[in-house]
Amino acid sequence: MYVRGFEHMQKTPVREIQGTDWEETVEKSALPVAVMFYSPTCPHCKTMEPYFRNYATEYDGKMLFVRLNLAENLWIGERYGVMATPTFGFFCAGKPVQSISGAVYPSILKQRAEEVLVHGAECAELSSAVDYEISGYA
Repeated sequence: MYVRGFEHMQKTPVREIQGTDWEETVEKSALPVAVMFYSPTCPHCKTMEPYFRNYATEYDGKMLFVRLNLAENLWIGERYGVMATPTFGFFCAGKPVQSISGAVYPSILKQRAEEVLVHGAECAELSSAVDYEISGYA
């Protein structure tokens, strides 16, 4: 798979998605989803990219790993309160269950993925539904 901005990286199970792919890819996924919210100019994103790709390979078939460029898809970031890049969001049954921001220790990122695999469905049942209606705008 070709991923813009990281031409030197080898092919991995990480999918690059756009806002138009969000619902089908993240919210309707049968698997838990790890999302890397990034910006092409973010140096910490480039630092974390190899680890995210490695975990995508390690958890292939158990968890879907995707990337979303916030510079091109601001409204998705606003919808989920993403205020910095990189932010790693974890979703189960279409609901956000965990997130972590910044250039974190790779072991923390892996631990969060493990937690979602073990407890994600339970967390999704207990979390609030996402309101897709935009209100308050005239």
